[in-house]
Amino acid sequence: MFHTSGTKHGSYSVGMTVLVVAVMIVFNLVVGQIPEAYRNIDVSSTKIYDISDTSKDLLKGLDDKIDMKVLAVKDETDDRITTFISKYAALSDKIKVEWIDPVLHPSALTEYNTSQNTIYVSCEATGKSTTVSFDKILVSDYSSYYSGSSSYTSFDGEGQLSSAVNYVTSDVQKKIYTVTGHGEGSLSTTITDLMTKNNYTTEELNLLMKDSIPDDCDLLLMDGPTNDLSDDEVSLLSGYLGEGGKVMCLLGDTGLDSLPKLAGLLKDYGIEGADGYIADPQRCYQNQPYYIFPVLNLSGDMADGISSQMVLLMNSRGLTTTDPARDTITTSAFMTTSEQAYAVTEEDQKQGTYDLGVVATETISSDSTESKESRLTVISAGSLIDQQITDAFSQLENTQVFMNAVTANFDGVKNISIEPKSLSVEYNTV
Repeated sequence: MFHTSGTKHGSYSVGMTVLVVAVMIVFNLVVGQIPEAYRNIDVSSTKIYDISDTSKDLLKGLDDKIDMKVLAVKDETDDRITTFISKYAALSDKIKVEWIDPVLHPSALTEYNTSQNTIYVSCEATGKSTTVSFDKILVSDYSSYYSGSSSYTSFDGEGQLSSAVNYVTSDVQKKIYTVTGHGEGSLSTTITDLMTKNNYTTEELNLLMKDSIPDDCDLLLMDGPTNDLSDDEVSLLSGYLGEGGKVMCLLGDTGLDSLPKLAGLLKDYGIEGADGYIADPQRCYQNQPYYIFPVLNLSGDMADGISSQMVLLMNSRGLTTTDPARDTITTSAFMTTSEQAYAVTEEDQKQGTYDLGVVATETISSDSTESKESRLTVISAGSLIDQQITDAFSQLENTQVFMNAVTANFDGVKNISIEPKSLSVEYNTV
């Protein structure tokens, strides 16, 4: 009965089935030995597992060992978090990841002075440590709680982990004072979060209440003043710059023609304002000439992380560079319009190329101390960091250009601030 043709075909089928099953078992055993970081393919629409060159360069340059202790039940942790941690740690042999179950080892929470679902990041060489909670990686949509559901708006794995690694391995901590008392705007949470990631702290400063600028001031920031400076404030800023200080000014809707004392200070550094608002029909957003995509002329640290060259400004004032008051001052533009732009007032339209971002530097020499460099950065539109723009157009590089401009004031510091990636569903549109 075993010599019939049907039996032979049946035996062949069974043999092939056994062979295929055996191959699949061996294949799965082999794949199982591949590190978790390489077993997952990123098919998410916003590429939440993609790691930027900024983080890769940071991890490549690590000299000290980093310990990441994940205080959570791994099997109950969101797959997006576990996958990202494994992919991130795989980029450097200096990073060691250890999962600690706080249910089985509750004393670990006391030992590391933290709570469950937290990553404890430390560096033995520097003695520094910090924590990153899962809530900061997977950012919840709090409005969804009112509907009885729970959802997430963004994923910030790279931004949080790179900030933590940078903090524990670096001694860089910069203090930024934001000027008040002239109708200035407040920095958005998007910008303050990016500054925190870069280990920058901010504090308000009213110049009328001080007879000097604090010694720990690494950068003085003015965001869209609507009222002019006093003579004493101008003297204070001039003296601060004259000693190698760093000042950054974002202009708002109020033009420099209405701020003569501030305009006089900028003129000393070869920066003057153009009348009216700037329209650029050649480089505008959907035929709206006052919504401008500037031409970027970036180099050095200012160009770090810039790939699309797309920055959007709206209701921008124009700037022009002139001869500064001293030969030791060098002035250059890093954002400009096209040649087809216009400075538009109610009475006139003047065509030309206008500056939208300018940096003036001056080397301050002294017999008793080593030379210092003062730096004055002027951006003609505070809309560069307007949250309505930065949140609505996540593909633009407004925040990257701004943070690069801030970081350029500090020697030996790189911009490590990385924005969260949206988890909202992307739809194809016609």
